[in-house]
Amino acid sequence: MVDEVTVRDIYVARRRIASIARRTPLVLSPVLTERAGASVYLKAENWQETGSFKIRGAANKMLSLTPEERARGVIAVSTGNHGRAVAHVAGQLGMRAVVCISERVPVNKVDAMRRLGAEVVVGGQTYDEAEAYSIRLQEERGLTRIHPFDDPLVVAGQGTIGLELLEDLPEIDAVVVPLSGGGLIAGIALALKAANLATRVVGVSMERAPVMVHSLRVGRPIEMEEEQTLADALAGGIGLDNRYTFPLVQRLVDETVLVSEEEIAGAMAFALAEHHMVVEGGGAVGIAAVLQRKVRDVGHHVAVVVSGGNVNLPVLLEVAQDWAA
Repeated sequence: MVDEVTVRDIYVARRRIASIARRTPLVLSPVLTERAGASVYLKAENWQETGSFKIRGAANKMLSLTPEERARGVIAVSTGNHGRAVAHVAGQLGMRAVVCISERVPVNKVDAMRRLGAEVVVGGQTYDEAEAYSIRLQEERGLTRIHPFDDPLVVAGQGTIGLELLEDLPEIDAVVVPLSGGGLIAGIALALKAANLATRVVGVSMERAPVMVHSLRVGRPIEMEEEQTLADALAGGIGLDNRYTFPLVQRLVDETVLVSEEEIAGAMAFALAEHHMVVEGGGAVGIAAVLQRKVRDVGHHVAVVVSGGNVNLPVLLEVAQDWAA
C-alpha cells in the first residue's frame, strides 16, 4: 500500500507544480545553531504564495485531474491552510472550489479562502464533523475530493520540499517537521531517506490532542477529542480508514516530540524577533522543539520546516507582547 507513493512521484510532482508553488529559501538560524550544537536551518514554507506548504500537495493533485473532474469542481475539508491552497489553485485553473471547515478555524483563514473565491461551508464544531459533512456534500454535488494529506499525489507534492532540502543542504543529517495528518512529513521522509537512510526524521506535534502521535503509539489510527490550541493547523484526526500517511509515518519517522502551548508561543515570538518571520503556531512547533532542546542526536546539519505563517494578527500581537514582558 505505501509503495503507491514513490520518490519518482515526487520528481514528477516538482515539474508539475513548478508554475504554482514557490521554491522556498533555507535560512541559517544562529541562535538555534548555538542552542542545538549543530547548524540549524529554517525551511521557510511560510513564505509560499498562500502562506503554507499546503499549496504543493493541492497543486499536484488538482493539476492531475481530468477535464471532466475540473469542470465539476472540487471540495476539501480544512483547518484553514489546505482550504486556502485549494482555493488559490482553483482560481488559477478556473475551477469551482468548496471548502468545509469547523467552527474552530480562525477568522483570518476563513476570510482568505473567501477572498480567493471559494465557497466556505461550516460543517460542525470539530474537524472530524466537518470532514463527515464534506463527504455528504461531495456526493450530493458530484465534486472531486482534494484530501488534505491521505492521498499519494498530495504526499508527493509535499515531498518536493525534501528535494529542495537535498539540493540546498546535501549534507543534511536530520529534519524536524510539524506532524498532524502526516502528508508533509511522509513526503519529506521519502525524499530524504531515498538519498540517505541514516537521515533522521523527527515529527513534532502539540501536546493537545496529537492524534498521529497517539496512533503511532498504539499501532493503528485512533480518534481523539479535539482541543483548542495555538497550533490550530495541526488539529483534527487522521482518519480511521487512513491508507497512506499512517503506514508511511510509521515506517519512516524516527522520533516524535510534543511541545506545550507556552513553548509554541515562545517559538512564534522567537521567529518574529530573531528572523522577522511571521509564523503560525502549527508552523512553529519544530522551532519550539529545538529551542527547548527536545530534539537530540541530530548530527551536524539540521533543517526545521516552518510549515506556515497564516496567524491571526491579534494572536501574534498577544504572543509577542507576552514574550517581551
